[in-house]
Amino acid sequence: MKILRIQTLRGPNYWSIRRHKLIVMRLDLEDLAEKPSNTISGFYDGLTEVLPSLVEHYCSPGCRGGFLTRVREGTMMGHIVEHVALELQELVGMEVGFGRTRETSTPGVYQVVFEYRDERAGRYAARAAVRLCRSIVDTGHYPESEIQQDLEDLKDLWAQAALGPSTETLVNEAEARGIPWFPLSARAMIQLGYGVHQKRIQATLTDRSSILGVELACDKEGTKQILLDSGIPVPRGTVIHYLDELEAAIDEVGGYPIVIKPLDGNHGRGITIDIDSWKDAEAAYDAASAASKTRTVIVERFYKGRDHRVLVVNGKLVAVAERVPAHVVGDGRSTIQELIDETNRDPNRGEGHDNVLTRLQVDRTTWSLLDRKGYTLETILEEGEVFYLRSTANLSTGGIAIDRTDEIHPENLWIAQRVSKIIGLDICGIDVVTEDISRPLRETDGVIVEVNAAPGFRMHVCPSRGLPRNVAAPVFDMLFPDNAPTRVPILAVTGTNGKTTTTRLLAHIVKQTGQTVGYTTTDGTYIGDFLVEKGDNTGPQSAELILKDPTVEVAVLETARGGILRSGLAFERCDVGMVLNVAADHLGIGDIDTIEQMANLKAVLVEAVAPKGYAILNADDPRVAAMANKIKCKVAYFSMDPESEVIREHTAKGGLAAIYENGYLSIREGDWTTRIEEAVNVPLTMGARAPFMIANALAASLAAFAHGVEVEQIRAGLGTFQASVSQTPGRMNLFNLGSYHALVDYAHNPASYEALAGFVRNWPGERIGVVGGPGDRRDEDFVTLGRLSAEMFDRIIVKEDDDTRGRPRGDAADLIVRGIESANREARFESILNESEAIEIALDEASSGSLVVILPESVSRAIRAIEARKPIGEESFSKNGKASLSPKSAESSSSEEYSRSSL
Repeated sequence: MKILRIQTLRGPNYWSIRRHKLIVMRLDLEDLAEKPSNTISGFYDGLTEVLPSLVEHYCSPGCRGGFLTRVREGTMMGHIVEHVALELQELVGMEVGFGRTRETSTPGVYQVVFEYRDERAGRYAARAAVRLCRSIVDTGHYPESEIQQDLEDLKDLWAQAALGPSTETLVNEAEARGIPWFPLSARAMIQLGYGVHQKRIQATLTDRSSILGVELACDKEGTKQILLDSGIPVPRGTVIHYLDELEAAIDEVGGYPIVIKPLDGNHGRGITIDIDSWKDAEAAYDAASAASKTRTVIVERFYKGRDHRVLVVNGKLVAVAERVPAHVVGDGRSTIQELIDETNRDPNRGEGHDNVLTRLQVDRTTWSLLDRKGYTLETILEEGEVFYLRSTANLSTGGIAIDRTDEIHPENLWIAQRVSKIIGLDICGIDVVTEDISRPLRETDGVIVEVNAAPGFRMHVCPSRGLPRNVAAPVFDMLFPDNAPTRVPILAVTGTNGKTTTTRLLAHIVKQTGQTVGYTTTDGTYIGDFLVEKGDNTGPQSAELILKDPTVEVAVLETARGGILRSGLAFERCDVGMVLNVAADHLGIGDIDTIEQMANLKAVLVEAVAPKGYAILNADDPRVAAMANKIKCKVAYFSMDPESEVIREHTAKGGLAAIYENGYLSIREGDWTTRIEEAVNVPLTMGARAPFMIANALAASLAAFAHGVEVEQIRAGLGTFQASVSQTPGRMNLFNLGSYHALVDYAHNPASYEALAGFVRNWPGERIGVVGGPGDRRDEDFVTLGRLSAEMFDRIIVKEDDDTRGRPRGDAADLIVRGIESANREARFESILNESEAIEIALDEASSGSLVVILPESVSRAIRAIEARKPIGEESFSKNGKASLSPKSAESSSSEEYSRSSL
């Protein structure tokens, strides 16, 4: 077997709308292509020996053992690899279950699709599954050492991917509330929500957390002084910088017992409590100084009592936990070391914060406590005897937590809430030492020993004893109060042709509402009126850029086939999804071989529309109209035919539609019709001479209306949007060169050639075409381009793209010529492969009154060639439908490279 490609999907995709995290492996079975599993000697026994847990896979039989039944009876190796990849992940704690395996149009080559929890682990599982199956085929078994290494590696990858318990708690709450989130690329930050409604967190710090409050909480002595001034009970203590100050400090706090800790420590590092001798005090000073960034040490009076963490969010107490230091309990038979080992066998214990509890470890503090009791690790504790391995109760050092939320005294609750406001923290962890949290601190000589910014949530969410508390909920209530919005509207556009023009027009219309619009197109990513990033930006990364931007109020996203296929959508749902058309383009790429498969791929976008949102569908394209049968949102159709049967049936039921009737772009809903604008007054339609532009304008108008844009605003947008270099580069850019005209358009497939023909054929003079197409299209596509060119132009110059995409130079041109000759043996044509040379010759030899149509690989290069001839201006079409000249804008004369190479 040979892995040809592994892809990682991260959003709604071709394989599943609901399951966003999928690995897609293109696998060539090679010599196993014709060998089902029942024909491979020893394979079933070898597989069940190494992975007996596969018996839990139901598969298509729908019962326990169903998958193994299929292996015994005979199934193809791609299907087996899918299940093995899933089971390897399951064995290390990653819950996955979805998989699909399909043979491609290439015999013996399969698409193996399965779910993952972590990308790196998923890709590893794909490779390991192939390796395991190949080994069993070749040898009848897979070595125990190999499977154990695979599982260890997967476990490590899963541990590395962990967000941390507090962050994961918050992310889980976000998902439960339907709030989207992104990991950001710096400082382990997480973005919650989209655009202007986003919030950011870093563990349990939020973008509302006061920097002054955080800095004060990190200054333990400053915190204590502020609290003391406010009448809060705090430990008596002082700060020292040198060892020779220690003795005086001990006297100042009233003598032993004392606590020594770093001024700026965390997680209990460098803290020693209940010190009652000079020897221990010296050792504790060294530990605290080493743990302090400033080498500054706090000496405090030790207050006996139990350690409690009180969590306050947005000024309200939400949880209380008693923290018990790491310890073991004797059974009268086992040594301390044996008790530690037994405790660490608890599956709930892991390294650091990886699990609910932390593994017990022996360190300097443990040895000190052993010495104090006269014990060693070989000491056998009496039954019921408790030995503490740590002097502090932090969970990160092996402590446990007991929920005490319902026990805290009202006065202590009031003090805790005061403390959070005095320090100025939105999320505040307050450490309280008291014998009994249910009694006022003043009665128990209790004190506030520390205030923490970014407090951990693990002890409250997963206490060792007591009720778990959903402490993430009040955080979200604070960040998004009163059901505040968390998303910006997403209007997404896909189709074979017209995507960029429609996306730009829709963004322009939405701008009429005064909102900041972020939009992505094949020529760049834009926010408001400014270009953020040039290039073919129609994939999920560019969409994420828009959704992460804190200024964006509405997102309009051109969504190309390639991005959906390679990565899935960047969003789990959108508010308006539009499919303009589906035509035979890009077939044979990415295992999308038929136009029906292409339609299923494009349908992913409208299947991801929210239930209350709208799918905008082309009623004139049967494959697009049929998508209504598989979606759960509302549907609106657009059509160039006011008598369309699809439109009639839809509006008869009260449905929404946009139609072109009596020369007007109109909205129809139920039995009423609203005319938006006459097509001749819409510059994009080139005086109503470009039918495909009318269709694009209809689609954009309908999407805007469905989104809630007023008709007057839609009309204003239609009237101020030009088919120009500045607004639609490479889309019907018409230049007046005095005695003749030149048209630059991005048409590159048969459907776009046919659409263009509706305008070109109406030109009164000679029509000259400079034609070509991307090299990765099928042979028959080039022949069709030639045939359409012969029907459209009086003279043809056949050129090729600079990037032939693997084709021999001249091959694509020869196929186009074949198409020209099949349509018209008398056609005037010549082949000039170099695009620049072909353009120059066409412009040089243009006759008076003619139209030179340039269909380039590089739009900017074609425009530069025209601009060098100093055109009178770029043609636009005014409100009266007549052509007029518009001066070149600064943006249109830029040197941005609009290229077909990234399609």
